[in-house]
Amino acid sequence: MNKPEEQLKVREKVLDLTPPPDYKVIYLNDEVTTVDFVVSTLQTTFEYTSDPAVDKAMEINEKGSGVVATLPFEIAEQKGVEVLVAARNEGYPLEVRLEEST
Repeated sequence: MNKPEEQLKVREKVLDLTPPPDYKVIYLNDEVTTVDFVVSTLQTTFEYTSDPAVDKAMEINEKGSGVVATLPFEIAEQKGVEVLVAARNEGYPLEVRLEEST
């Protein structure tokens, strides 16, 4: 039992509830990877439909790179790895980068 002179001390803890930042998944253009392969990965990995996938692939080809998705880090990393594995299995040097979204 508590003695009458003892007081209960309560310490407040402030939690940082800021959500973690999302990450941009960026495809880098090269001279070997085909547009068809890029379109295919956009459709299968990032659920693009046909026309937007073609448009994005052309943007990557013309500009040298393009953001294909913005996702939580773990998901962005996993999808990036899936694309790299598929590219290497087909003999393509496609590179995928992750960048913190601002």
